[in-house]
Amino acid sequence: MTAPRTPGWLSRVLGERSPEPAPQRRVPLQARPTPLTRDRVASSLSSRGYHYRVDEDGDLTGVWNDSRFWFLLLGEQREILQVRGRWHRQLPVDSRRAVTLALNDWNRERIWPKLYLREEEGQLAVYSEVSTDLEHGVTDEQLDQLVSCGLGTGVQSFASFDSLLPPSV
Repeated sequence: MTAPRTPGWLSRVLGERSPEPAPQRRVPLQARPTPLTRDRVASSLSSRGYHYRVDEDGDLTGVWNDSRFWFLLLGEQREILQVRGRWHRQLPVDSRRAVTLALNDWNRERIWPKLYLREEEGQLAVYSEVSTDLEHGVTDEQLDQLVSCGLGTGVQSFASFDSLLPPSV
């Protein structure tokens, strides 16, 4: 039978000798965060069997459920990963008020993705964004999760809008 243990703070007050601290566990090298790079994002996409290409700006891009997505590295040190999607449908400019209300509802009720409108060539385009500051690096597992989150929530948001709006809008 072991003696009851005195809480650590009480042991210090009473001047009792505390047991030896447990040895610190070293984090395996592969689990340590490393800098974000375009090659690492490409590797994450490839490991999932996703098809993508490098566009004229040097950004990774591909199409999921008919909508274009980009995997952008932003910031002074290219430390911010942004997964940006553009919905495959365009909307008439005169529907701006109704679409803005729908986007506001989405953004108010969900954490990801942020949705917004842009006017392009006389039509409205809906965009999704998930951005993460990775200044201190990212593990492969974390990067896979962020890519999955950006794509998954973007595709879900666009599917939601597809179901809300009639095909003729």
